[in-house]
Amino acid sequence: MWVQRADERYRGGDEAGVDTRHAFSFSGFYDPDNVRFGLLVACNEERLAPGAGFAPHPHRDLEIVTWVVSGELTHEDSTGQRTVVRPGDVQRLSAGSGVRHAERNTGSEPLCFVQMWLSPTRFGGRPEYEVVRGIPDGTPCPLPHADASLRAHRPAAGRPVALPDAPWLYVHVVRGTVRLADETLTEGDAARVTDAARLTAEAVGGGAEFLVWEMHAEPSYG
Repeated sequence: MWVQRADERYRGGDEAGVDTRHAFSFSGFYDPDNVRFGLLVACNEERLAPGAGFAPHPHRDLEIVTWVVSGELTHEDSTGQRTVVRPGDVQRLSAGSGVRHAERNTGSEPLCFVQMWLSPTRFGGRPEYEVVRGIPDGTPCPLPHADASLRAHRPAAGRPVALPDAPWLYVHVVRGTVRLADETLTEGDAARVTDAARLTAEAVGGGAEFLVWEMHAEPSYG
């Protein structure tokens, strides 16, 4: 297990009203020893002031998954989708052979979300978009084009949560305090676990929320 603390993330956000924290090498921040974990190549904490956002920009051959922490995220893309994503929803954009999208805070309150990029196991194809509304606690949300699934947990204090066994397991604390093996994780901390087996996580106090990526492959570009 390797733990990355919240204050060890790379700081980004060149756009006005945008504050970003990167877990991996991203944009102008490059560390050759920190470019991915399993299929995960980005995990960005984004904070957008009212009216702020990202202008239309392109992606291809990426699985882009977004978890809104607070506020409302307005998504628009070149396939004609326009959606508002709220806390408890999971947004998935499979970029496929190419798509352009924009993300904005069109509301009156600050917006906070976690956006995660994964390498697909199938390249090309038509872009796909989906929002799963209000996923139940601990229910896996699999990616159709990657050997990975996401779970969100909001456990009661002191109730252990069994984590999946997986070659690559990524745990990101959204809020509160979580005990994972011998580590105590707080908001913005993340743990990367290889060959995870029989692990449990436990909330310390109330109001904890954390995300778990279960991955069974690494990127293949051949």
